[in-house]
Amino acid sequence: MAGGLVSTADDYLAFATALLAGGTYHGERVLSRPSVTLMTTDQLTPAQKAVSGFWPEYFDTMGWGFGMSVRTRRTHLGPSVGSYGWPGFYGTAWYNDPAEHMTTIFIMQRAHAGDQRLPMWHDFWTAVYQAIDD
Repeated sequence: MAGGLVSTADDYLAFATALLAGGTYHGERVLSRPSVTLMTTDQLTPAQKAVSGFWPEYFDTMGWGFGMSVRTRRTHLGPSVGSYGWPGFYGTAWYNDPAEHMTTIFIMQRAHAGDQRLPMWHDFWTAVYQAIDD
């Protein structure tokens, strides 16, 4: 059995935008502020982080909120500590970086492409963060 998400780029952006805005979208509350905080805060204990279903040391820089990964340590040019989102198995990825007030969405369909250790992701994150001009 497997899971997945079917959506449009516009709906993905609406979801990410609502989370980044603390649970509001176009001025309307769609999620409570405490719900957003719980969703986007690392919920794992150190004992849970010692066991990874992904790859060794995955949880050295990532935690897990309710339904998404949460960046706990910055290791290179890329999402800031506190950023949250998810890189899907087929390469569709989204992250919110509250420190930069930024949403990034990358959409493709290619098996195993969501692995953030792939060189394409290093290039993607480098381009995204180098584009910040302040």
